[in-house]
Amino acid sequence: MVDDFNPNGRTRHDAVALAMLRVRRFTRFRITPAVYRDPRPVRIGAWPVGGEPVPFADAVRHSFEPFELGREWGRPWDTVWFDVRGEVPADWAPGAAELVVDLGFTGDQPGFQAEATVYRPDGTVVKGIEPLNNWVPLPEPGPFRLLVEAAANPVIQVPYEYEPTHLGDRATAGETPRYRLAEMTVARRDPMVWNLLQDIVTLDGLVDVLPPDGARRAEIVHALERMVDAMDPDDIPGTAQIGRRALAPALAGNAASSSLIVSAVGHAHIDCAWLWPVRETVRKVARTFANVLDLIDRDPDFVFAASSAQQYAWLKDSQPELFERVRAAVAAGRIRPVGGMWVESDTNMPGGEALARQFVLGKRFFAEEFGVETDEVWLPDSFGYTAAMPQIARAAGARYFLTQKPSWNEINAMPHSSFLWEGIDGSRLFTHFPPAETYNSDLGAHDLDRGERLFREKGAARHVLGLFGWGDGGGGPTREMLAVAERKRDLDGSPRVRLGDPNSFFRSAEAELPAPPVWVGEMYLELHRGTLTSQHRGKHGNRHSEALLREAELWATTAAVLRGTPYPYDALEAAWRVVLLQQFHDILPGTSIAWVHQEAERNYERVAADLTALIDARLAALGGGGTTPIAANAGPYSRTGVPGMGIGPVTPPATVRPRRDGDRIVLEDPLLRVEVGRHGALASVVDRVADRELLPAATLGGVLQLLRDTPREWDAWDINEEDQRSGRDLLDPVAVDLVDDAVLVRHEVGATTIEVTVRLVDGVVEYGFRIDWHESQKLLKLAFPLDVRADRATSEIQFGHLHRPIHQNTSWDTARFETVAHRWIQVGEPGYGVAIANDVVYGHDVRNAHAPDGRPMTTVRLSLLRAPRYPDPSADQGSHEFTVSLRPGGVAEAITDGYARHLPPRPTTGTPVAPLIEVSNPAVVVESVKLAEDRCGDVVVRLYEAHGNRSSAMVRTSFGWDRLTTTDLLERPVASDAVRATTPGPRSTCCCAPSNW
Repeated sequence: MVDDFNPNGRTRHDAVALAMLRVRRFTRFRITPAVYRDPRPVRIGAWPVGGEPVPFADAVRHSFEPFELGREWGRPWDTVWFDVRGEVPADWAPGAAELVVDLGFTGDQPGFQAEATVYRPDGTVVKGIEPLNNWVPLPEPGPFRLLVEAAANPVIQVPYEYEPTHLGDRATAGETPRYRLAEMTVARRDPMVWNLLQDIVTLDGLVDVLPPDGARRAEIVHALERMVDAMDPDDIPGTAQIGRRALAPALAGNAASSSLIVSAVGHAHIDCAWLWPVRETVRKVARTFANVLDLIDRDPDFVFAASSAQQYAWLKDSQPELFERVRAAVAAGRIRPVGGMWVESDTNMPGGEALARQFVLGKRFFAEEFGVETDEVWLPDSFGYTAAMPQIARAAGARYFLTQKPSWNEINAMPHSSFLWEGIDGSRLFTHFPPAETYNSDLGAHDLDRGERLFREKGAARHVLGLFGWGDGGGGPTREMLAVAERKRDLDGSPRVRLGDPNSFFRSAEAELPAPPVWVGEMYLELHRGTLTSQHRGKHGNRHSEALLREAELWATTAAVLRGTPYPYDALEAAWRVVLLQQFHDILPGTSIAWVHQEAERNYERVAADLTALIDARLAALGGGGTTPIAANAGPYSRTGVPGMGIGPVTPPATVRPRRDGDRIVLEDPLLRVEVGRHGALASVVDRVADRELLPAATLGGVLQLLRDTPREWDAWDINEEDQRSGRDLLDPVAVDLVDDAVLVRHEVGATTIEVTVRLVDGVVEYGFRIDWHESQKLLKLAFPLDVRADRATSEIQFGHLHRPIHQNTSWDTARFETVAHRWIQVGEPGYGVAIANDVVYGHDVRNAHAPDGRPMTTVRLSLLRAPRYPDPSADQGSHEFTVSLRPGGVAEAITDGYARHLPPRPTTGTPVAPLIEVSNPAVVVESVKLAEDRCGDVVVRLYEAHGNRSSAMVRTSFGWDRLTTTDLLERPVASDAVRATTPGPRSTCCCAPSNW
């Protein structure tokens, strides 16, 4: 509202700006302080827990020491219980008295600092306390007692600084109190003044977004000026009604007939962990739901949507009384479970079976606890969306998809707000991006105006979704937001706001777009590309856990069918719950504080120990007590002589011993001749069958590159393309030695040591990495320049693969410079290609270029390790191990190599066991074998077509069965011929066993 700048040192304002300065000053210093009247002190006792949170039953029995306002409290991550006692005067109107609390809030951002849960003496939860929701309703006149569980969560998010913090690790967070108790008083809320304040806030926001020269803006400014003129600044309560009458005409105008219709849904996106540990999220969930239940009692139209079955499960375990109130609100339609997933997971890195299980466990929980089935996928904040999602979601019974994250794209704006999203098999989901581009709206004028401006389907549609409530750190909607919604039901200058629910919105939005636009393939996020690499140990734990779960379910099923061994339903579900939780979109991507990742690594270790013990026990049962060395191959393909998903003797691969040839070391078998130079890199890789060199002339392969990694912002999240112009190739190793059947290359870079073993096994170049990493803000890549002229890269994703162009013809191509692949990536030209597989790498970049001799080439690089400093300054420091392989081949070879890296045969002893399931066509892959979720004993086999063709296969079993049923992911029968797997993607078959199993 500043028109010009006066060189004499004063800012020159227009008339509107001057008027609004007066209005805002009057509002801030006169009206806002008058909302509460007659403050009364309370008596406060305190008990610092000095460790992990304790339940109410323990706290209420503890002794409390007197505590005064103004005192410091709260060492980082500690909990202090306050015993609050006071009295509501007898002459106060019922419902007027509130406890007003300021824990020492810094700024207004809820969810990222101190919070509290308020209890009655009987242990029931009243509500949560946060910076913008800091009041507690008090009982009828008379004495009261409340217990306040205050969490001293330190402020870690410093906007736009992203500096390393010691506060994210309990070991380094220190003992200095972080807060000072500023207020805890009984006061009487004046509803007339409060409503006047909501009128002002509603109209004031419109002043900033309406056309500067428009009549409507002038009308609002004039009304606000009249309000200030009419009121007595020394008697705000006595003249508040006069002020409201002055504003009433400006609030009475109707919205334009063409205005958007905003379905306003209460929401509180609660990160399962981020700048706080998982254990704190458990309490955030309770605070948020308590706030929501309070609002439900106050507004009959308010509906709250909450995703993540995990969070409801936490509430059930930690606050059973509150959970039963939530259950009743769900039954009444006031709380809507949404999304159907166990958590709002990352979708780039979880394997196909894991994404399927997100829905299986999530939807089963909602069905069993609430009797509801959700029909939408709810992922507003994940870092990009796999092209496999439409098929997986449809197979789980979903029809709709919601997110807003692509609005964060750095370069290219998504062209649609409401559209059909088509996946790799042609499955489609009706998808909506809330055009306000936030899931934390306060329904203010700026959010609604943004939605009006950015809605891409204007003219063809009018329905949009508005998610309101404080999120990320929780808190949810507030009574002020509901007041704004009420005033904007039909307000001139604003979209129409209707309190609603997600399902009603989706039905309305779908109905008004009978021929919606279509987006095909992945929804790549042009941001946060570093999440494919950050916190490597967590990613290793995830990939390894997925493999162990496949093994455990396969051998447990085999033992149950063939030996009658009890199936460990509970143990397997417990492991799945841990793995699915840690696929949350700030845990698996590596973007949380140190505490979160340390805990995740411990959890993965526990899962590995539990599943390994389970696998060993089932293999022992299958082995029959024999002592003959054999191996169990859980992979879908034959490996070292053992059939896929079978147990048998091992045929060791032919050993290739390296030999020196001048200044090079040669590894050679009938398929490849590989030369390693004194620089430790590949000097030549000759395909002896095709008589073709894989490396371009005068280039080296398998080169480690150490690049600068100093993101513009969001350290753990981002990789910037410009940083990759600054770095160096590691071509000066301290040793290149022959060790048995391998070449051992050792690099030392500062305090970092990198050991690489290079082997040649059955025509595959295998790299083994052992790295002791001590870099800071560096990115380690492994580069393979290849003598192929490719125009696209093929990357494995869930239940299939994706083709991506590798040129830079468009801004979309250029922005896609770091991409996800699971176990393999393949590039090729007609008739020839190269496959690169790995056991725990997700980030890749592939570009076409020209070799030194001018010939075209394709370079594939794998992102191995990073060292971001925020929010975990110790990220990735220490030891890492992983493997990578290279071979000539197409998609089929890449798939087999990917499974070989992922599921190596497990040594055991006993007698051979034929596979429970055999498939005649390698294009049809068995992704999981398990017993049914309903514990009826049926065998469930999930298959997918992996080559991207129309394939058919014969599925044979080594056991008898009496009925074959095709099911969806939730194991419900469907009418389908999917047993032939004519399209790529997951399919389930349920084989019911005879009674004599």
